[in-house]
Amino acid sequence: MSLYSFGLDPVSCHAWNKDRTQIAISPNNTEVHIYQKSGKEWTKIHELTQHSGRITGIDWAPISNRIVTCASDRNAYVWTLKDRVWKPTLVLLRINRAATCVKWSPLENKFALGSGARIISVCYFEKENDWWLSKHIKKPIRSTVLSLDWHPNNILLAAGSSDFQCRVFSGYIKDIEEKPGPTAWGSKMPFGEMLLEQGDDGGWVHSVCFSPSGNSLAWVSHSSTILVTDAANKKTVTQLKTEYLPLLAVLYLNETEIVAAGHDCCPYQFSYTGPGSLKYIGKIDLPKQNSKVNMSAMQHFRNLDKRATTENENTDLETLHQNSISQLCIVEGDRSKVTKFSSVGLDGDMVVWDFKH
Repeated sequence: MSLYSFGLDPVSCHAWNKDRTQIAISPNNTEVHIYQKSGKEWTKIHELTQHSGRITGIDWAPISNRIVTCASDRNAYVWTLKDRVWKPTLVLLRINRAATCVKWSPLENKFALGSGARIISVCYFEKENDWWLSKHIKKPIRSTVLSLDWHPNNILLAAGSSDFQCRVFSGYIKDIEEKPGPTAWGSKMPFGEMLLEQGDDGGWVHSVCFSPSGNSLAWVSHSSTILVTDAANKKTVTQLKTEYLPLLAVLYLNETEIVAAGHDCCPYQFSYTGPGSLKYIGKIDLPKQNSKVNMSAMQHFRNLDKRATTENENTDLETLHQNSISQLCIVEGDRSKVTKFSSVGLDGDMVVWDFKH
């Protein structure tokens, strides 16, 4: 377990390169900063500054080494590294509201982008014209798309939105890929076909994640609920209402173990072993050691300046993160057996967590 602070600005999103020696983060503004690991420190080596609105999503394709970014300026760029410089290519999104999230497909031949225009844009590269085109999934989305995740088969796409629904669509593009075979979710898969629509009892769907096999799908909503639907068992939905603040991110660590995090500032582990058996396992966190020391004159004036108090009041939380966790990512291991994962938060920190199976 390791903690690194990128400054005082919140980290809204992050993505790792293939060998995890570099990380791309956005400090809640219009820039993407790329850091290189040198020893225990992280050194900034690049700044991507093409966007004019706040960055809302970053994803780094491990094999092709391309970065896709999206922002509230209604644009997305695909960045490629040429002669040690990241060059942007604009994507033709055709949306009139902010982009909210973006995700490369497993084969990296397309990516999906959610937006406030109630649209999912599935974008692919057209070699003839040398540009990135998009196809739209519109119906029956009734509000902003907040989260996306691809099925391991590179065709199905899960989406969570602020109309309280979690849906699974087909993202099949016949121009660039062969006809897909049947899955547990369904057999007919023309582009935009909806294979699942599940509502919650009144909460925005903040994050969605397919299991490593792709047979089950987990999502978390603003009603402090975690839900799992199992395609192999007639798409049965299992729901667990937690006593915690709303969860904002969810990640499968293997076929049965799930980790979720959010406004409680620490990750929670859950276990799903089949329909009706979704259980809370525990907290994955080390409590911060609070050491009481005599206050120096410097600390006295720092408190006066920062908190308008003269007392050495300890307002730190007992968790490693000191503010909401906004995103979770795999660091070590493949999707079927994750041994390390990372979290970033509104406190500007990034924590790498160890997980023992």
